[in-house]
Amino acid sequence: MKVVNHRVRRESGLSVSGGRRLWYDHVGLGVSVLTLLLIAGWAYRSELASLFRGWRSSDDYSAGQLVPLVIVVFLWRDKKRLAECLLTPCWWGGVLVLLGAQAARIFGLLFMFQSIERYTVVLTAAGLVLMVAGWQVFRRVFWVLLFLFLMFPLPGRVHNMIGGPLQRLATTGSVFLLEAFGARVTQQGNVVVLGENTPMAVAEACSGLRMLTAFIIVAAFIAYMVKRPRWQKGVLLASSIPVAVICNIVRISATGMIMLHVSVELGEKFFHDFAGLVMMPIAVSLIFGEIWLMDKLIVPDSDEGRAGRVAIPSKSAGGTGGVVVRRRASSQ
Repeated sequence: MKVVNHRVRRESGLSVSGGRRLWYDHVGLGVSVLTLLLIAGWAYRSELASLFRGWRSSDDYSAGQLVPLVIVVFLWRDKKRLAECLLTPCWWGGVLVLLGAQAARIFGLLFMFQSIERYTVVLTAAGLVLMVAGWQVFRRVFWVLLFLFLMFPLPGRVHNMIGGPLQRLATTGSVFLLEAFGARVTQQGNVVVLGENTPMAVAEACSGLRMLTAFIIVAAFIAYMVKRPRWQKGVLLASSIPVAVICNIVRISATGMIMLHVSVELGEKFFHDFAGLVMMPIAVSLIFGEIWLMDKLIVPDSDEGRAGRVAIPSKSAGGTGGVVVRRRASSQ
């Protein structure tokens, strides 16, 4: 009896010490992660402050402030899978990524490329993940790290490259749609003349870039959350661009119809205050419509057909072996 009690006490002591050691490991990991985040935040304080000011001042990229919140949702959704990953810190990989990030940051600082400085925030986050958690966790959160790029504004050259074509496409598309509904319109550059002398200017702010950035974020969120093959997720993400363009054309056309048949003041109020809110549910509905359409058009491989077939060896008249496939009788 004494031996049994001694053994029980010993095993309980081992379990308690193991639990304390595990708790200490978790606390140490939490302190390490918090310390690294504070150091990285202090190092990038100027870039983060500039990014926050850009969100507040530019309507085109104001949707970027939703990205950190969406990432929290992603990590919370995958918390069980992340808990199953082995923590094997990869110091050499993390240090190499951090050195590359700082080299790119210095390059952007010297040659006045602010976008490169901002993008190194993502590389720094990737390096910290490798240093603290290792390759297994890094592979699990790789797409989450890529999602971080959506919170940064596009480089100025890229913005100017796509802003003009989007503006012209919005003007031409709205003229076509208005004419399809029987309205008398003419196009003069990026100005749509409604009726005889009612101009409706499609300014740069109306190009749809704001709607495009918001829809890409929403589409990426939906693609990550739904359980679909990767190629279908890619289709959903890529389709956010034409969906945004179509919704912007519909918004401009609806504004033109209101200005023609109701009043110019009401049309301007609709365009600036209400149309953007209406377009987002429409875009989300179109994305879910794509999911429904892919379910109807694509038939997944079923294992029932394979399970219902039995391979029976047989011999042909010539003596050579062969296989005859027969279907099993379904039992009722």
